[in-house]
Amino acid sequence: MYNFIGSAGDVLEDDPVGRLKVFVYELPSKYNKKILQKDPRCLAHMFAAEIFMHRFLLSSAVRTLNPEEADWFYTPVYTTCDLTPNGLPLPFKSPRMMRSAIQLISSNWPYWNRTEGADHFFVVPHDFGACFHYQGSITIPPYAPPQKMHTHLIPDKTPRSIFVYFRGLFYDVGNDPEGGYYARGARAAVWENFKNNPLFDISTEHPTTYYEDMQRAVFCLCPLGWAPWSPRLVEAVVFGCIPVIIADDIVLPFADAIPWEEIGVFVDEQDVPKLDTILTSIPPEVILRKQRLLANPSMKQAMLFPQPAQAGDAFHQVLNGLARKLPHERSVFLKPGEKSLNWTAGPVGDLKPW
Repeated sequence: MYNFIGSAGDVLEDDPVGRLKVFVYELPSKYNKKILQKDPRCLAHMFAAEIFMHRFLLSSAVRTLNPEEADWFYTPVYTTCDLTPNGLPLPFKSPRMMRSAIQLISSNWPYWNRTEGADHFFVVPHDFGACFHYQGSITIPPYAPPQKMHTHLIPDKTPRSIFVYFRGLFYDVGNDPEGGYYARGARAAVWENFKNNPLFDISTEHPTTYYEDMQRAVFCLCPLGWAPWSPRLVEAVVFGCIPVIIADDIVLPFADAIPWEEIGVFVDEQDVPKLDTILTSIPPEVILRKQRLLANPSMKQAMLFPQPAQAGDAFHQVLNGLARKLPHERSVFLKPGEKSLNWTAGPVGDLKPW
């Protein structure tokens, strides 16, 4: 076990059992199971945490069947399981689903109305989550398949012979033909500046050796795309490749538990043309320290949603985050008849049945 500076990291080993109780609403299956039955691909995409978190909570030791003793109320709505033929989420129905679910639980149970939902939580793993309510959120990692990654592990002693590694789009021609919006130009700048640099192993190809290659790399680029984050962040941590985070406004997962400044490198989007200088200037002892921290098994475990759940995994980090928000301040409880928000108001389109 390695020491961390400050408090970051020392809560990775926390056990939330006994520190909180969660009541799971039973909603009609149209909000969750039926959506998944229609498209099982949802179990494998990077937003699958909403499904696995629901399954985990149903059998978790923190679950209570008595809502009167609950600290938190969980509303299981699969907001990102509406996929295009290409497997991309179409979360435009999400606001309608959310508002409909809130209307349902606030009409059938008394608990939402006591606090206007301040002691309730949803798992909304798409960027659209911030459109509902971002303040006080627990930011979770994207889903990356633990079993699949495990089958691609190579021996620990394999030399890291690749200096900088990246596979992915540099331009999204289909959605941004002019090239000015996608990744705010950061990915384009990576390609234009370093496509011929021998230190940079970068390409749009996605080889079958992708996971193995990450384990042979010192630095893995994690640039923003249309959103600030992607599963590359999880993959880099799991495979011990120092994440180079290029996303000026990113909110990182479990930031109160994972010491991102200690294990990663942050590069401002405007500084991408200087990436080679920035990375080659990092002293070897700093690189080795980051690699040692990344080798800590609890760091990797905290980023994963394994089936079945394991101690210290991302499920437990979510519960730890909920426990650290307790006890609820008295101010979250409203006086009888008092209202602060109208959760079922919104654009006319959002109020249509879905």
